[in-house]
Amino acid sequence: MARSLLRALSGLFLAVGIAAVLVGNSLCVEAALAQDTARPCGQWRVGTAAVDLWCDDSMVIAGGIHPRYVQGQEGKLRATAIVLEDPVGNRAALVSCDCLMLSGELLKPVFAEINRRFGLPEEAVMIAATHTHHAPSTVRVHGYGADERFCQALQQAVIEAVCQAVTEREEVVPHFGSVQEEKIGQNSRLLLSDGTIFWIGSRTDAVRPTGPVDPDVPVLLWKKADGSSKAMLFCHASHAIGAVSGNVRSPTFYGLAAQEWESKFGGIAAFFQGAAGSTHRLDLAPQEALSRISEAILQASSQAKPVEAPQLRAAKRPFVFRVRTFDEAAEDQAVVEYCRKRVAEAADSIVAVFRDMRKMLAPHQGEKRITVLQTIAFGPVALVGIPAELFTKLGLEIKRRSPFRYTIVITLANDWIGYVPDSEAYGLGGYQVWTGLHSYAEHGAGERLVEEIVEMLMHLAQP
Repeated sequence: MARSLLRALSGLFLAVGIAAVLVGNSLCVEAALAQDTARPCGQWRVGTAAVDLWCDDSMVIAGGIHPRYVQGQEGKLRATAIVLEDPVGNRAALVSCDCLMLSGELLKPVFAEINRRFGLPEEAVMIAATHTHHAPSTVRVHGYGADERFCQALQQAVIEAVCQAVTEREEVVPHFGSVQEEKIGQNSRLLLSDGTIFWIGSRTDAVRPTGPVDPDVPVLLWKKADGSSKAMLFCHASHAIGAVSGNVRSPTFYGLAAQEWESKFGGIAAFFQGAAGSTHRLDLAPQEALSRISEAILQASSQAKPVEAPQLRAAKRPFVFRVRTFDEAAEDQAVVEYCRKRVAEAADSIVAVFRDMRKMLAPHQGEKRITVLQTIAFGPVALVGIPAELFTKLGLEIKRRSPFRYTIVITLANDWIGYVPDSEAYGLGGYQVWTGLHSYAEHGAGERLVEEIVEMLMHLAQP
């Protein structure tokens, strides 16, 4: 009965309406943010909510090459919403979802329903995946598809979280703090002695990393008049892989840290992933990663200072790219040679998955695709929403060139177009640039994406 109800609810969302299709040229479309005119201008108000995502052991877990299943769960998988309202009544919503990624198609009816029920335009709503590799699948990738039941439950949970957050806003003061945590994330694209780039298997012959890491742990904290926490948002740029209890569903050490924060300080805490396309937790145990990120967000919060921010501004812009063209023989050779040398026992099954993915992509080579980029800013703080697993080098470039004092790059936001590497990475090769459903954007898309985001930030920074 529960499954039938979820399917009916999903159908209702679709019937209510589909979020507007991105149209127009390269001009940035700035949101006319929904205003609450029922109160005079005053302080910031924030509403928060966290809704559990329904799932069970029968659901395929995302994040690997082959389908896998687990038994049990640690912590909670959630849709966590933070609804912001500035002193003049402009509103925006930030939603963090404990799943691997979210497609634009999955989110269309969600954006539409949020707009219909709460008056929040799509430009003012950011919905991002935490990229946990320990939750049921929401997309077709590698050797398995999405679990329809989990997708429908997630859609409903996001809408319910925003609904609860909208209805219980309280006056707060926004704060910002940041520290660095350098041990959790490592550049995982290591150059190996044979000239290949590390993915899985042995790396005892690693020569050097081929790119940077981003150790920043920015924290946004909204405090009530009595000094207690209403909401906390933090970001870090490393893959969300690592269940502390082993082979179970999990929000990973990042989500567990957020939930531990709530138990200690109250309010709602949400994790958003940074530009982690080329950064993983390679050597640190998940429990140690949990301890370190918990300490980092505690330090950043204790050092956080009030932010003077009179007004929210938000924008979304369509980003056009093409499916890359590729040489099937060369692609196949790269996968075969690496897998047979580094993961011999599983090589044939992995090679077969990549061949199937390329068959699916082959008819679409050169095809135009459209996704969306997003910026939300208040005072000296800017949030950037990227619909991809962006390489760390590109995320750092956005932060370096941003006109805002504090820029938080959030990936896997509002859509998913796979890995988006920098140009140098394409030449080096490796799993993240092997052609497949996980990586199909044309060469140079990453640099163009950076240019467009910087232009959007410049626009939002204008008085």
